[in-house]
Amino acid sequence: MAGTLYLVATPIGNLGDVTARALETLRTVGFLACEDTRHSRILLDHFGIAGKDLVSLPAFAEGQRAGRILDRIEAGDDCALITDAGSPGISDPGEKLVAEALERGLKVEPVPGPTALVAALSASGLPTGRFHFLGFLPRKGPERRAMLDEVAPLSATCVLYESPRRLAETLADLQEAWGDRRACVARELTKLHEEFVRGPLSTLVARYAGEETRGEVVVLVEGRTGEQRWSEDELRRALEAGLARGEKLKPLSTELARRAGWPGQDVYRLGLGLKQR
Repeated sequence: MAGTLYLVATPIGNLGDVTARALETLRTVGFLACEDTRHSRILLDHFGIAGKDLVSLPAFAEGQRAGRILDRIEAGDDCALITDAGSPGISDPGEKLVAEALERGLKVEPVPGPTALVAALSASGLPTGRFHFLGFLPRKGPERRAMLDEVAPLSATCVLYESPRRLAETLADLQEAWGDRRACVARELTKLHEEFVRGPLSTLVARYAGEETRGEVVVLVEGRTGEQRWSEDELRRALEAGLARGEKLKPLSTELARRAGWPGQDVYRLGLGLKQR
């Protein structure tokens, strides 16, 4: 009989947040698949879980190593997947492993627990009824801008993870793309130096400019509020007026996309059509 793949959430900082079910699962499975075996051993040693077979499953090699892990589960071993912190498969290794396990007809069972995005959202002070999780933004270039344009019209709170080294740059990009919305930076969640900094994006840009930020970071930004998305006729008239004033299409499209609640690529294409006339 085939085994089960357990997706075990582990603490994001405070080890007291581990669940009793998570510890029981880690103690009873045949082997563990770990994002980083060195990091996982610290957790296991803390809770006195010894003698476990640990298999490395880093994000960059998940596609190559998933098959061998699933072969063992098919042969009857139960496996617990754990990442360095939080819930596997959420901007962490696990997505490919789960997909392949389901393709093989294997049982996949979540063992829920801590996750940074929910912890940050709950204490952010921003609307929580609906939210859109972006994971990590593309680092730069057209892909980054395209993602920001795609979600600009959403009224749901946007949540993303970011490296502390890129925090200041990302906050500035968010303000440029979305305007001066309410936002929150949640840092070092559940740890000794946990910090929530709340305010308009402009305030956060100034707060973190030139600062050497440390620790894990979650950024949350309020969704689009106020006036409704512009109609195509309204947008067309604004483009025509801007082009008639001699404005360049690309910066004009960026500004109008922010104001109108349209994706920037759509505004740019509409502007190109107007220019070709």
